[in-house]
Amino acid sequence: MNLRPDRRDERVDVNLTPLIDVVFLLLIFFMVSTTFDRHAKLKVELPEASAKKEQQAEDAVVLSIDVKGNYFINDRQVVNTTLETLKTALQKTVADKKDVTLVLRADAKTPHQSVVRAMDAASQLGLTRLSIATIESK
Repeated sequence: MNLRPDRRDERVDVNLTPLIDVVFLLLIFFMVSTTFDRHAKLKVELPEASAKKEQQAEDAVVLSIDVKGNYFINDRQVVNTTLETLKTALQKTVADKKDVTLVLRADAKTPHQSVVRAMDAASQLGLTRLSIATIESK
């Protein structure tokens, strides 16, 4: 006569296959949906057009571009609009100072190519501090 209840030794197993599948799906999801920051060579500070006026650095170089795409460095016109001429003029103005701030003042109707050429010239010279001038919005 057996008075003990009938016990079965059932082993509890955890199936890891579905868990691994879920982890891999999460890994793939995060890899696909993650955005990576690109670090540009040229740091661009886009100031807001607000009532506050920021003080401009005293040693800043002002590069102005008019409606026709002509360049002016500190109110002196550059001979022509080619990239090499602009780089040479900026190099003479900046000399060996790489930490100088370049203030880009472009007319609202300036061709986009002229602004991009100015930014490219600054980047090739190693100027990393660029500020784009705006006016107060009404």
